[in-house]
Amino acid sequence: MPTATFNTSEGSFTAELYLDQMPITASNFIDLANSGFYNGLTFHRVIPNFMLQFGCPKSKNPAARDAGTGGPPGGGSYTTPGGETITRDRGGNIPDEFTAKLSNEPGTLSMANTGQPNSGGSQFFVNTVHNNFLDWYDKSTPSQHPVFGKVTSGMDVVLKISGVSTDGNDKPRTPVVMNSVTIA
Repeated sequence: MPTATFNTSEGSFTAELYLDQMPITASNFIDLANSGFYNGLTFHRVIPNFMLQFGCPKSKNPAARDAGTGGPPGGGSYTTPGGETITRDRGGNIPDEFTAKLSNEPGTLSMANTGQPNSGGSQFFVNTVHNNFLDWYDKSTPSQHPVFGKVTSGMDVVLKISGVSTDGNDKPRTPVVMNSVTIA
C-alpha cells in the first residue's frame, strides 16, 4: 500500500493510501503529488473538531479570497493500477468513486467536492473527528465524500493544525504551508 508523507510548516504526517480499494481517487492524488502540484499550497479551511481542507492551487497565495474554488488543470490524465486511463474533465475533475464503504473517521483523507456529481479534483480534507454524515453511503445528508486514505503517523501534527487561529472564513491567520507531499 503506498504512503504519502505531508511535510508542512507545522510538522509532518504520513498516510496510507487505499489504492487497492479507491484506485481512481488515490491514483489522482498520487499523480498530482508526484507532479509537485501540492507543494507550496496552504490549508485554506481549518475547522476544529471537524476537518482540515487543502489542495486548492489558488491557496498558493495565502491572501487569495478565492482559495477553495480551484482545482487541477483540465485534460490531464493518469493511469490506475488496473491500467484504466482517467482524463480529468475541462474543470480538472475526476469521476466520483462511490465503491468502498470507508467511513470519514478521524485521520481519514477524503475527497472534497462541490456537492455536484463528478466535482472532485485536487482538494481533499483530513477528518479530525468521525464525520459519518459525510460518507457517500450515509443518506442522512446529501454530502458524499469518498475516503481514500488514513493518517498512520503524525496525527498530533494534524490536531496541532486543527487548533491554529483562524479568521471568520476558517482560513488560518498564519498560513500553514504544505512544503511537499512525497509518495513512497
